[in-house]
Amino acid sequence: MNKNDISVRLGFVLLPQFAMGAFAAFADLLGLLDAQTDTAGPCAWEVVADTLIPVRSASGIQVVPTDLLGDPLRFDYVVVVGGPLLPAADAGPALLAWLRQAARGGRHLAGLCNGVHTLARAGVLSGHRVCVGGDQYRDFVDRFPAIPPERIVIDRPAVFDRRRITCVGGAVVTDVAVRILRRHLPEADVRRALRCLQIDADGARGGQIQPPPPGVPADSPPALRRAALVIEQYAGQIPSLDELAGRLGLSARQLQRLFRQHLNTTPQAYARRVRLRQAAWMLRHTDKAIAAIASDCGFADAAHMGRVFRAEHGMAPGAWRRAGAENTV
Repeated sequence: MNKNDISVRLGFVLLPQFAMGAFAAFADLLGLLDAQTDTAGPCAWEVVADTLIPVRSASGIQVVPTDLLGDPLRFDYVVVVGGPLLPAADAGPALLAWLRQAARGGRHLAGLCNGVHTLARAGVLSGHRVCVGGDQYRDFVDRFPAIPPERIVIDRPAVFDRRRITCVGGAVVTDVAVRILRRHLPEADVRRALRCLQIDADGARGGQIQPPPPGVPADSPPALRRAALVIEQYAGQIPSLDELAGRLGLSARQLQRLFRQHLNTTPQAYARRVRLRQAAWMLRHTDKAIAAIASDCGFADAAHMGRVFRAEHGMAPGAWRRAGAENTV
């Protein structure tokens, strides 16, 4: 097989503290597809960076890039592999410029785990839906206010939107890899590789839901978990009960029944708790004015938030913030 027979070319960018499992989900499949042929495999892939210094994963294993960044247009897909935690530092200007060049050249760009932050920093997600982990949603919104909240998805583990692919990581990365490879390779070859990895070829996880927020059991009904995630995402402008139910394909009465049966509360009361939890987090982790936090979290004004907050925590928002600062000294 010569270079003209290659079906798909992928370039991997590994960010510091990247998730080895996310990278391996692709690498294992690509390696097996190569092994199924007598000559060069149907996929060409490299790990590229602006230096050849080994990149350390979150597990401590280091991977040496195989080439420098070079021309991004030699790849069909550029896959930015991040880690499970918020990025400790922003990507350098060389990588950001390289990603923008790839985008201008019409290449597919994928961000795995916190790799979505790097794509957002490069400005290549404009106009696209973006998948973000629920636990990173608030930080992502604060870092990238130019991305409208309605385009951010936290109730699904992966989003394919034209030439942009974003994924929260974990086991679903395998499904992202399979979906990409099925675009370019015979189905029989992909299935054979999946069987070698003991992965059910028909067990696509595209309909999975992200892990639920705190206080929502992992085994609760999917509609309830999705409702909780949507409320978390839109804490400052939560849809009406009818709108939320319609988004989930339920009636308002069915949604209320789910919350009462499994959480012993109402959707409205649950939303109030979410607002309070997010306000408490912002008071401790940001320097925003209390009035701005009240607005962000959907309270009528600072006085309204103060009354509700005091009833829940036994102290005013300002006292809560000061207590947190004292505990960190």
